[in-house]
Amino acid sequence: MGKLLLIIGFVWPEPKSSAAGSRMMQLIYAFKKRGYVVTFASPCAKSDNAFDLGRIGVSQEMILLNDASFDVFVKDLNPNIVLFDRFMMEEQFGWRVAEQCPEALRVLDTEDLHCLRKGRQQAFKEGKPFDLSYLFNDVAKREIASIYRSDLSLIISEAEMYMLKTHFKVDGSLLWYLPFLLDRVEAPTEKNLLKFEQRQHFITIGNFMHQPNYNAVLYLKETIWPLIRQQLPNAELHVYGAYASQKITQLNAPEDGFFVKGYVDDVNLVMQQSRVCLAPIRFGAGLKGKLVDAMLNGTPCVTTTNGAEGLYGDLEPNGFIEDLPEDFVQKVVSLYCDETLWVSKQQNGFNVIDKRFNKEHFEDIFFKQIEDAIINLQKNRHHNFTGQMLQHHTLQSTKFMSKWIALKNKKEVESNKSK
Repeated sequence: MGKLLLIIGFVWPEPKSSAAGSRMMQLIYAFKKRGYVVTFASPCAKSDNAFDLGRIGVSQEMILLNDASFDVFVKDLNPNIVLFDRFMMEEQFGWRVAEQCPEALRVLDTEDLHCLRKGRQQAFKEGKPFDLSYLFNDVAKREIASIYRSDLSLIISEAEMYMLKTHFKVDGSLLWYLPFLLDRVEAPTEKNLLKFEQRQHFITIGNFMHQPNYNAVLYLKETIWPLIRQQLPNAELHVYGAYASQKITQLNAPEDGFFVKGYVDDVNLVMQQSRVCLAPIRFGAGLKGKLVDAMLNGTPCVTTTNGAEGLYGDLEPNGFIEDLPEDFVQKVVSLYCDETLWVSKQQNGFNVIDKRFNKEHFEDIFFKQIEDAIINLQKNRHHNFTGQMLQHHTLQSTKFMSKWIALKNKKEVESNKSK
């Protein structure tokens, strides 16, 4: 069986900037560990925060949208598996892969359900309870179509698996639950972490290009933090995150103990120095990387129902889950001041990492699924008539729109040359 993997990325991986970047690196390492030769391609420009994939032996290729050069590239590469990073990349390149490499297994890594995130944000904006009318939005039509066109879709959250099967009626054979793939927190590591009395202050962190993170920081500044400071007047909140725009930096208020720090190169260092992580996330989807980082570094947290979604299962959380500001603040103060409570919540976090995200529990069975999917590729596709139907219409609509754009771009280039 061939072991050549092509990943088509929405962006170049930035594991120090976002949970999505960390997730992508986990997938890359998992495939490489099993002997796959990995090529990562993206139409996106690289930022300074992008991981140097060449350093770990991953080939890097720039590709163009709406350009036939990709057809030549992917046909020459002839991958056994093509993994699309988010549904937008499957929309753009899936039909080209299907034409040029029909025997390649097409895998979609959803990262999180974008339609869920958008629906929740819209409901929050309108001040209404989230319901199915918000979930069944235009993004959902595109995203679910992409899932059907793919041979297998990786779903990071059990809550999103449930929504796809229950609300969208997606056949479970097209879905595979694959959360964060982490190393367990070993006893020596746990022993070397700073203790309760050695830590101080609060932390929150997140990529500020992600709207739920900006909203959470604004909520902290305007509502949550003033209530905490009333009870803990000497405490500080340190706000970290990549891509801090002016609207973020202008929230900096040292006189109130509210410090906007911006990008940090080592999240583990600042997380380990902090006593409590705050994550009052009011809308979003997927698994929240900041809460996973908190558990890995022994930092208990207080979050919301939305923030906790998909993380803990039936296990006790590494802190508290509260949606009302007054209750949220009460739990924050208790956790910050009570060492016995703090230690018990820290242990809960280590247990969650080991029981729910230990990569040893997931990787072997995942690659067995990949092998089975490759062996039974045509049989599985025949059973997925909806996917075949959507692929057919995509080839007719998206394909010719893309060809029209490519021709238009070519004419513009020729026109500019003649001037």
